[in-house]
Amino acid sequence: MTISATDATDRVEQLITLTERLTELIALEAQAFEQHRPQDAAAQIEEVSKLANIYRHESSRVRANPDLIASAPLAQRTRLTRATEAFDAVLARQSRALGAAKAVTEGLVRAIAEEVATQRTNASSYGPSATTKRPVKPPPSL
Repeated sequence: MTISATDATDRVEQLITLTERLTELIALEAQAFEQHRPQDAAAQIEEVSKLANIYRHESSRVRANPDLIASAPLAQRTRLTRATEAFDAVLARQSRALGAAKAVTEGLVRAIAEEVATQRTNASSYGPSATTKRPVKPPPSL
């Protein structure tokens, strides 16, 4: 999917709108992860995915052919630059939030795995005089 622009001014305006909407959605996702509510981020995942694909495609097109926006007014191109900078900042925030969520999740999984391993018993023989032994704790890095 691409932007259907009539001229450079229209293209830049659509890129600004796209970038601002994507920034807004990514900020909401980051906030959801920061508040330990990842389920809230799932509500916009389809729209974020669609807009991110359009953004990736259009930014590649403009990078490959800067003439697509060169004739747009300087003030408008400056707005696009500012919108892109804000988007980059929100992406960095989201990255930190996701990293923190990942660390917490990995810690929980590791703790659960260790607890399961310590509670699990393995029979070492059969019969009336069977014995059980506790397995060795798994190493800290799973």
